[in-house]
Parts: sequence; structure tokens; C-alpha cells
Amino acid sequence: NIVVSALIALFWFAFQVFLERCLPASVIEGAPLVNPDGTRQTTKLPYRINAHLAFWVSLLLVCVGLPSVSLGSDGVISVVSFHRFPLDLLYDLYFPLILVTWTGCNLMSLVLYLCSFRKGALLSGPGTTGSVLTDLFMGRELNPRSGCDFDWKFFCELRPGLIGWVVLNLGMAVKQWTALGRLSAGMVLVNLFQGVYVWDALYHEAAVLTTMDITTDGFGFMLAFGDLCWVPFTYSLQARVLVDRPDNLGIISVVLICILNFAGYAIFRLSNSEKDLFRRDPSHRAVRHLQTMETKTGRKLLLSGWWGLARKINYTGDWMMGLAWCLAAGQWGKGGSLVVYFYAVYFLFLLVHRAYRDDVACRGKYGEDWKEYKRKVPFVFVPGII
Repeated sequence: NIVVSALIALFWFAFQVFLERCLPASVIEGAPLVNPDGTRQTTKLPYRINAHLAFWVSLLLVCVGLPSVSLGSDGVISVVSFHRFPLDLLYDLYFPLILVTWTGCNLMSLVLYLCSFRKGALLSGPGTTGSVLTDLFMGRELNPRSGCDFDWKFFCELRPGLIGWVVLNLGMAVKQWTALGRLSAGMVLVNLFQGVYVWDALYHEAAVLTTMDITTDGFGFMLAFGDLCWVPFTYSLQARVLVDRPDNLGIISVVLICILNFAGYAIFRLSNSEKDLFRRDPSHRAVRHLQTMETKTGRKLLLSGWWGLARKINYTGDWMMGLAWCLAAGQWGKGGSLVVYFYAVYFLFLLVHRAYRDDVACRGKYGEDWKEYKRKVPFVFVPGII
């Protein structure tokens, strides 16, 4: 099982690298590079944007990409038809896949750490403490690259893990169908909700370039493990539990869960799109009416629109979706599995910690202006409450 799992993981990673390199892509510049002391350079790195296309090609491969061949009487091998890969195998190999992926993340982190000592490597602030363990965990190098434009951190941020998450969910759905002869409502909802979430992230791939993961954090064990192991295997827990414990959701529950998920998605997407558009083009007609606050750094902070309601309103929408995924698993009442609610609890703590980190970073960046901004936009997550 370990050998098979290792081969699957290696093939998947290599296939995603192949798609990134070979599929048509647009090339855009990222944000200005940040020095270890927090100052910004004028240099911007190029990035290939084609994750959305890679998503659809990957799904096409796993669903109809396995060839069925035959050997003719003349000794010639011919392809008869194409079928889906045996995705239900992912259920059986779930834990071996976790083990080999975790091992791979450790090896990758060690290689990245050693390579960061080469001449000319741009280091990250959080990963240059002088402590080997801390720097190995946080990542010493800011943007480790192969060649001129293959960025390992940017590649791992979205592709192998997120697309793999969707494929794992599909594998759980196939397993449930094989066992029950049907798909439960919860399995359909989890695959739909999380599939849309991943599609959205890949469709808006360029927006990741302005996040803290790309601009500030180094690429070490924290991001490697989070992107490649933690995300696909913990975020697919609902689907896996549903294989063994099918839900029995009624129509009212389904409707209410759908409302919660898509309300969260609307808040998440609309707020993020507003922020991204303002960063790219503050004079755009869709955002030029927004009230702003000028800071001593020359940058403007939004005081109206979605970001005038709360400083992390997008996190609220994100968490609402996560709660809907947990509820869709239908594991309440006697005999239900609390494991499916792990994501909502974990993600709440993660978002609170992210908000704290961002607050500390902005306090150092904007100084007194940040205090004034917080006075004008006092709420963090929920307008009028918190």
C-alpha cells in the first residue's frame, strides 16, 4: 500500500508540474518583493497563470482518461476506449497517502532549507531567525525557483493540494456509490460546495499573488505541509466520513445548508473581488466611489463598501462556507461523528490567528494610521458585533 500510495502521489505531483509547464498560460507580474527587514524592492517576479485550465484537464483525466487497450492478432496494441481511474482506491489508501505525502513534505522542506544558502537567494523575514528548526519550519527563502519562472511556493499554493482535494472527494463519492448504489444528499452537497470553492480559488489564481503567503512568508515546512498534505486530507474529512456514515438530510435541511453556503460564498467572493479590483485599479468605476483613508506610506485603506463593514469580512464568508460543509455531512444526533466538525473549529482558530498576524503586521507598517483606521472600522468579522 505504501509503494502504491507513493507512486500515486509522485505521479500526481509530476502531472501537475507538467500541466503548469505545458498548458497555455498568461504571464503576469507579482507584487514587489519584500526584503527580510520588511522594506519593498521594485523588482517583481513573473508568474504563469493557468491553474484554472489545469483544474479541468485534471478532472477530465481522472474521469475519462484511463485507456482500455487490446492486443490484436497481428500483435498491434490498440486503444479500445477510455474510462475513469479507479477513484474508490483513494478511500482504501487514504492513510497511506497521508503518510507518504507527509514524508514528501519533510524531504521537500529539508531540500528547500539547504538550497536557501546558495548565493543570491532572497530570504524571508519570518524564516531568518537563526534557529534551524524555526527557519526550517517557516522557510528561509521567500520565492524558491527553478529556471526563470517556475515558482515552487506559488505552484504548491493551489495546484497539487487543492485539485487533489476535489479528486479525493470524488473518490469518496465513487466509494459510496459502489457500497450503496446511490449518493447521499450530503455527499452531493459536500462535493458541490467544495468543488465550487476550489474552482473559485483557481479561477482567481492571480489574486493569490498579493497574499501574505506569497509576499511575506518563506517556503518551508509550514506552507509545504499545509498546501500538500493538511488541506487535501483534512478538508476532505466530511466526504470520507460520509462513506461509512451516510447522512439522512431532509429537504428543509438541504435548502437551509445551501443558503448558508452560498450566502458565505457571496460575502467571500464579493468582498475579495472588491479589494482586488481596488488594488489593481482604484479609478475603476466599480470602486472609485469608495471612501478611503490616506496613510503616511502613500497607500489607501478602504473605509466603505464591504471593507467598511468589517476589517476581515471575507473571513466571515469563508467560515460560513466551512460550517455549511460540516453541516452537510449530517452527523448530528445519536451515532453521528463529530470528526466532520473539526474543520469548522480548526478554521475558526486559524482565521482568528491570521487576523491577529495581519493586525500586528499592519500596526508595524502603518503606525498611528492603523490605530485611526481601526477606530473608523472597529469591527473585525461581523458588523456591529465583533
